[in-house]
Amino acid sequence: MITWTRNRLYDQGVLTEIEFDIPTIAVGNLSVGGTGKTPHVEYLIRLLSSQYQVATLSRGYNRETRGYLFAGEHATARTIGDEPMLFHLHYDVAVGVGERRALALPQLLMDAPDTEVVLLDDAFQHRSIKPGLNIMVTEYRHLFTRDHIVPFGRLRESRAGYQRADCVIVSKCPGNMSHQQRKQLTEEIRPQAHQQLFFTHLKYGSCYEMLSGEREHILPDTQVMLTCGIADPAPLLDYLGTQAREVRLLRFPDHHYFTPDDLDRIEDGLSQLGDGFKMIVTTEKDAVRLALLEDQIVSRKLSMYVMPLEVGFLFSEKEAFDEYIFNYVNHARIAQFNT
Repeated sequence: MITWTRNRLYDQGVLTEIEFDIPTIAVGNLSVGGTGKTPHVEYLIRLLSSQYQVATLSRGYNRETRGYLFAGEHATARTIGDEPMLFHLHYDVAVGVGERRALALPQLLMDAPDTEVVLLDDAFQHRSIKPGLNIMVTEYRHLFTRDHIVPFGRLRESRAGYQRADCVIVSKCPGNMSHQQRKQLTEEIRPQAHQQLFFTHLKYGSCYEMLSGEREHILPDTQVMLTCGIADPAPLLDYLGTQAREVRLLRFPDHHYFTPDDLDRIEDGLSQLGDGFKMIVTTEKDAVRLALLEDQIVSRKLSMYVMPLEVGFLFSEKEAFDEYIFNYVNHARIAQFNT
């Protein structure tokens, strides 16, 4: 009832959505997490950075600071959050965080005046800003059409909220998804006339050592200790199961800040694996939080390997998606200059 009332107030103009002239793309979801939103934001960063100066604005979930912050050389996962820190470390983009996005965006543009496109991370429910393009990500195994509002399911608001999206992406699809499955899901989602619908799957790269960056292959006889604090480790666990002889999961809460006691648990778990080559594998989001314990990791001589992750578009629709994004940005920039 609370979320329905809030959305009605925005829809009726009682609460105001601020619209900025600069092209803004929001990426979010209806559920509480685990849809694969972050790799889609990273995809957009890589795509748009080839032609534009890009900035990202996030709330900075689970950080230990408040208010607006611009990511500088002293930023850490604790000060700006793990996902913004991931963007800051891996890409040449401006990164800002702030709970009140309508106030934070002008500050971000002051700190990064050359910005040409802004990506609003996890902003589907945060309606104080009206994005120029609204992308909603829903997970293949937990489609919003089959879900319910918390606490009976994972949705943060009614399923009807999907109508605000300009583009719906079904994430974490099987890589061999058939055209018949696509048709069935399209009929279930029933995209509206103004909406685009795409299907993506996860692609894993080669592991690299967290501190040195040195690449390492997972061989068939490798034993893996998967250490992660993410909402849904199942896809990575399944993938590693196809690559290694044995995989054990040491799971922590989503966005968990690791402690020296956690390193003890990781070492204990590693010692319980059998003889042979053993690896500690983690995700890129976990790595930015584990890096806070770099001195301890070095002193313990722990090698932790990071599994990079990207999204791929199914049914040869990558070019169609890229064109869709560039068309929006180009038209928005023309309107901005005319204004």
